[in-house]
Amino acid sequence: MDITHVIHAEAPARSGHITWTEVIDLTGLHPSTLGELIDLGWITPVVIRDETFLFRPGDVYRLRKLDRIVRDFELPLLGASIIVDLLERIEYLENKVRELDRLL
Repeated sequence: MDITHVIHAEAPARSGHITWTEVIDLTGLHPSTLGELIDLGWITPVVIRDETFLFRPGDVYRLRKLDRIVRDFELPLLGASIIVDLLERIEYLENKVRELDRLL
């Protein structure tokens, strides 16, 4: 993916999505890092028009968590992405256990 050709477009007012530029501003990630995460399939933006990416608000949270783990533990992106995925899986399973406990 050649990220130099990404179109920076504003999201529709009520879309709830965040533009490429806004994600970069909110996370502090380098554009090539964001492109690498998209290429890995770790982040899957909505693609509109020709190469215009729109991200979900939850993506910003995930990206900030990933960046913090990369910096704090000096890990490569791939290793940190696995950790974030596992942390999210643990959180999901803990929520399911709480739901089941309430049913008992």
